[in-house]
Amino acid sequence: MQIKLLAIGKTDQSSIRDLSQEYENRLNHYIKFSFEIIPDLKKTKGLDENQQKEKEGDLILSKLEPSDMLILLDEKGKEYGSVDFSFFLQKKMNSGLKQLIFVIGGPYGFSESVYQRANGKLSLSKMTFSHQMIRPFFIEQLYRAMTILRNEPYHHK
Repeated sequence: MQIKLLAIGKTDQSSIRDLSQEYENRLNHYIKFSFEIIPDLKKTKGLDENQQKEKEGDLILSKLEPSDMLILLDEKGKEYGSVDFSFFLQKKMNSGLKQLIFVIGGPYGFSESVYQRANGKLSLSKMTFSHQMIRPFFIEQLYRAMTILRNEPYHHK
């Protein structure tokens, strides 16, 4: 199985990019992982919130194959502890799924068409994080999950 993380907009802060890259490098020792940035929309001044979500949604949907499982990182999603999240990933790997895609939306969230296409929603916390900060947090959790599945000492109970 391959895991892909899609995110709207580049990260301006080099420290966030560096931390994401650090965990991405670690993660690739365990599973095929890719992180793709969907460029920010241009000329959004004339767009309202829903129009911007729709345009971003079209870009997200254009990156998907029909067989992909799509999980949205969404504040209203299911919350897992790290161990339970690792079990969730193990079930997906055991199912024969080819590609599992997680998406971090833009500042306004997701369009209705993206919600309709999604196979699930995942929340990392009841707290709200910027769509830039969540990137290294999520990639680290993927890495943590892989170490849990291998019984490696990274995660402490």
